[in-house]
This record gives sequence, structure tokens and C-alpha cells, in this order.
Amino acid sequence: MLLALQIQAQDSRLAQEYFSNGEYEKASSLYEKMFEKSPSNDYYFSRYLACLIEMEEYEEGEKILKNKIKKNQNNYRLYLDYGNLYEKQFKVEEADQMYEKAISKVGTDANAIRSLAGQFQNMTKYDLAIKTYELGKNAKNASGFSYYLAELYRRKGETEKMVEQYLISLEETPTRISSLKTLFQRYFSEDDFLELQMQLYSKIQDAPDEEVFPEFLSWVFIHKKDYKGAMRQAKALDLKNEENGGRVYNIAQTAANDKDWDVAISGFDYIIDNKGTGSSFYIEAKQETLKCKRMRLVDGYDYTNEELKQLEAEYEAFLTEFGKTKTTASIISQLAELEAYYINDLDKAVGLLEELIEFPMVNPHVLARAKISLADFYLMKGEIWESTLLYSQVDKQFKDDLLGQEARYRNALLSYFSGDFEWAQTQFSVLKASTSKLIANDALDRSVFIMDNIALDTTAVPLKKFSEAELLVFQNKFDNAFTKLDSVRTMFPEHSLEDDALYLKSKIYTKMKDYKQAAAMLEEIIEKFPEGIRGDNAVFNLAEIYETKLDNTQKATELYEKILYDYSGSTFSVEARKRYRRLLGEEL
Repeated sequence: MLLALQIQAQDSRLAQEYFSNGEYEKASSLYEKMFEKSPSNDYYFSRYLACLIEMEEYEEGEKILKNKIKKNQNNYRLYLDYGNLYEKQFKVEEADQMYEKAISKVGTDANAIRSLAGQFQNMTKYDLAIKTYELGKNAKNASGFSYYLAELYRRKGETEKMVEQYLISLEETPTRISSLKTLFQRYFSEDDFLELQMQLYSKIQDAPDEEVFPEFLSWVFIHKKDYKGAMRQAKALDLKNEENGGRVYNIAQTAANDKDWDVAISGFDYIIDNKGTGSSFYIEAKQETLKCKRMRLVDGYDYTNEELKQLEAEYEAFLTEFGKTKTTASIISQLAELEAYYINDLDKAVGLLEELIEFPMVNPHVLARAKISLADFYLMKGEIWESTLLYSQVDKQFKDDLLGQEARYRNALLSYFSGDFEWAQTQFSVLKASTSKLIANDALDRSVFIMDNIALDTTAVPLKKFSEAELLVFQNKFDNAFTKLDSVRTMFPEHSLEDDALYLKSKIYTKMKDYKQAAAMLEEIIEKFPEGIRGDNAVFNLAEIYETKLDNTQKATELYEKILYDYSGSTFSVEARKRYRRLLGEEL
């Protein structure tokens, strides 16, 4: 008996080797012998049949299939094999009949249904696979068929049915939500997401108690960057489930990260107004809403003086409620920046930060950031020595940190403002290797700018006057800056700084919210100095003004296109292409 088993195992290995090498005749004789000895062994049968098909011995194949079916008329696999045999002979109609018989014989066993449908799927017979699953929906343990059906409809490109089945599968197994999100991000087009959104609306109406659908709809909104829609769903779920605001807080943070300040603020304010001090998110929400309101100003929001005063009052109310301590140091810094850059109360800004840097045990990075801001404010007041002292302190304490590099850059900029171009040039050259891309780019620009303008002249007077004008802009002394820039143009006509002067004027007018004058300066650069170093900057900034401030998307589109064709090597080309496509889509 043992010897017989060893011989059979040896024959099986040899047959497998022949089959793998394409030696079907040799494999066939071995599999036939083993099948005859073990007629109930499905593996030997299927391999013997496969060999016959490969050798195109279809009659013999049909013969053994018929014999097998006589003994087991309900074995769906035999009809599947029969269909495959016909298909190899290009007998399509007969093959289809056998495949239909296989489906009719599969029965109600869920595993058998999955097996048959899976084999149809592997043969790319998606309609037959779908029919198998549909007929098996009443089978025991049929849960999960909807997911497989959705996959088949996805392969067929039938969006509506695909989404319908995915949502049924989600209803059956809510824990599947994470894997579906991953799948949708990988495979779904924007049209697919639109269909998903529409069907989710229907699901929410039909099954208002199913929480998974509103949650999923909120995720769809976030994917589409429709944070307003996501926030609406989050608030509804928060109210319905009497939550603590965590869901709303997370979406507000996501919106803030994508600079959708209004939605972020509405979320944080919702927590403050509806959850109160009992929510674990209350303090964070208060801090974040102030931060978002301030960042909205930085991001070019067209604010009024009343709004500035209102925001100032909110900051002060926060500090009254929670006190001025090391834990509120970041809020104090934000208020100081609001006072200095927007309300123009430099003395108050300086007072706030002078008080802050005396607090014990403040986070070192928060303290260093406050010192850099305080140094900026001293510079705006003309207190150069106090300013450079603070920059140097941060530089020394955070020598290998980005904060140290930022302080070093500002110290070099201060030297540039003061006319010490040689020392400033040395520092900018070092900072070109900064790990911060922003600092490295700014340092490179400054280094090249100084080198170009000193190399061209026997005197540094024009550059000195220009740097003084830049300092005046930094100090918000715009009228004096205009006068200084005009003097450069008058005293040194046709100097290489002429386009730089126009560019700086455009920045001043932008700060003053005189966007038409800002645009006029940029248009003059584009007209007179298209090949100059400010050329691509001028085109991009002008496009941005037309798009966001002057409500002329057609002109903005033309200018973004100009960057793509006339300044293809510009650092603005990637962003210009994105905006160009977006605006073109809106116009279409």
C-alpha cells in the first residue's frame, strides 16, 4: 500500500512537470492513468481535461465530461468546463448554454456562488458573474455579494449600478467605510463622486437613522473640497448624536489647513456657542477661531476697520477669560501682530511682546518667534540696535534650527536696509543653502539683486536709496517710500532699478488696497521690461489681482497662459497652469 502511494506521488510530480513544460501528451497519459485509478479525484480529472483541450482532442474531452456529468448532474464545475471546451472550438452558442447551466446548478451555497462568479470574472465574463451573484442573493451567508457586484460594475464602467452596490455593501457592513474611502480615492473619477453624492442624498432620506451615510457624505464633500457641505453634515450629526463637537472640530481644522477660513471659523464658533466650557474642545476652538480670523486678514481678506476692532476685542476678551500666561503666549503674539500690521498701534504691539518675553517657562519656540516679531516691530519704529540684538539672540539659541536661519535672514535684511551691502551679501550667500525653501529662495534673490546692482555701478547710491525705500515700506510709511522711489528714478534715469521700483510700488498699492494702481505698475513692467528679472513676477501678480481683486477672470486666464508660453521656466509655471485650467474650466 505504501509503495503504491509513493508511485502515485511520483507520477503526480512527473505529470505536473510535464504539464508545466508544455509536454501535454506525456502529461495526459499520466493524468489519464491516475484519473482511472481515482475517478472521484477532481484534480486529476481537471488536469486530464486541460491536457486534452491543449492537444485539441475535443471529442475525447467531451466524452469524459459526459460520463462525469451522468454520475453528478448537479456539479456546476462540470458545466463550466464543458462551456470552456466549446469555447475553445469557437462554439459560442453552445458554450453560453453550458455557462447558463453552470449558474442554474450552483445552488444556494455562498462559497460555491463566489467560486463560480470568481471564475467567470477571471474569464472576463462579467455579465455571467453578475448573473451568478444576483441569483445567489437569497443564499445563506450571501452578505458581501453586493461588494463583489460593485466591483464587477466598476470593471464594466456602469457607474450608477456600481455606486448602488457599494452603498448596499456599506449598509450591510458599516466597518467597510475606511476600505471604501481608499478604493474610491484610487479609482473614482469626479463623475463617479458626483453619482456617489447624489445616491448618498437618497440613502439619507430613505434611512435617516443610518449614521454611516451622512458620515460618508461628509467625507465626499471634503474630497471635493466642499468644506461648507462637509461642515453642514458634521453639525447635523453632532446635534443628532449629542456629541462633544469633535467631528465639527476636525472638519474645521481640515478647512483651515486648506485656507477655507469662513467654514473653519463657522465650525470653531459652533463649538464655542453650542458646547460651551463643558466641551474638551472649547479652549482649542477659541484659539483656532482667533487664529483663522487673523490668517484671513493675512490671506488678503478685504476687511473693514470695524472688523479689525471687533477681532481686537475678541483677542482681548480671550486674554481676560484665560489670563496672560505662558499657555496663552501664542494668542498674545497673534494680537501683537494684529496691532502692528493692521491696526497700526506699534506701541501696543511692542508692549504686549515685551511683557510676554518676561514670562517664566514659555515654550522656547514660541518665545523665539515672539522675539523675532518684537525685533520686526522695533525695526518698524526705527530702533535698529534693539532689533538686531533680538535677531542675534534667536540666531545664537537656534543656530541649526529654521528659527535661527529666519532670524539670521532678517538680520542680514536689516544690514541691507542700513546700506551695509557687503555684509548683507555675505549672509545671504550663506543662507542660500538653508533647509527652508522659502528662506533659501529669498536669500538667493537678495544675493543676486545686490550683486547685480553693485557690479553695474561705481556708486552704491541708487541701491542705498532703494533699500531705504524698502525699509519705509516695511515701516508702513508709504508716502515717504513713494517719494524715495521717485527720487531714484529722477536722479538715475534708465537705471536697472527702474523695474524694481515699479514692482515695489505695486506692492505698496496692494497693501493700500488700491488694486487698479497696483495693476498699472505691473502692466508698465510687462510692457517696458518683459525680459527683466521681474517679468514673470509681474505677469503672475497681475493675473492674481485680476482674478481675486478686479473680477476679470478672462484677463487673468490670458496672463496665466502667458506665463506658460513666455515664461515656461518660471517658478510660477506650475501654479499658473493649475489656475489656468481651473479658470478655463469655469469659463467652459
